[in-house]
Amino acid sequence: MNIVLNLIVVAASVLGSGMALPQALKLARTQNVDGVSAVWIGVSMAINIWWTIYAVHESVWALLPVSLVSLALYSVMAVIYFRSIGRSALAGFAVGALVLGMAPLPALVLAGWAAAGLAIGLSYGIQLAPAVVAAYRTRDLSGVSPGTWIISLVEALLWLAYGAMIADLALLAGGTTGAVMAVAILSRLAAVGSVSDLISMGFVKRVKVARN
Repeated sequence: MNIVLNLIVVAASVLGSGMALPQALKLARTQNVDGVSAVWIGVSMAINIWWTIYAVHESVWALLPVSLVSLALYSVMAVIYFRSIGRSALAGFAVGALVLGMAPLPALVLAGWAAAGLAIGLSYGIQLAPAVVAAYRTRDLSGVSPGTWIISLVEALLWLAYGAMIADLALLAGGTTGAVMAVAILSRLAAVGSVSDLISMGFVKRVKVARN
């Protein structure tokens, strides 16, 4: 069982650390923020700070690397987003970080870290909700990276499995809400053709490699 747990943690940590990477790279390469939510970036930074504090306080050390790396990547995205559209991005960042991102605070104040951990897990849904809303408000999702959301889905399912094995409510809540939100984004991307485009590109590349 310990071997299985360790493998799940390693896989989830690697995927979690890399989840934001495709989106960060796409923003850096294209400077195209169409379909990308400033609120999502802001709340993602805040929630990863919460996960970092929770990991240290509850000694759930498996969460620490993924939280810190994710925080760094979302911070890079915030800088790129700000450079792309200017000061108008600040309102979205503020709403995400200082309003939605503070959702676990009442639970911490009123009931301590046990309740706060569950609130942090449920807040993963809040973290991804702005991205879902942004994706469903437009058909131009050219700035959104499908790779980020494919990784997000697999990562969420792994954390869900790990949470079930160690009976951690925060991880169970986070894994469940993360999987639901990732499916919602991928469904929208599929509806406008972005996921099929990604698969087609991968297939074409494999064919070219095979021919060479």
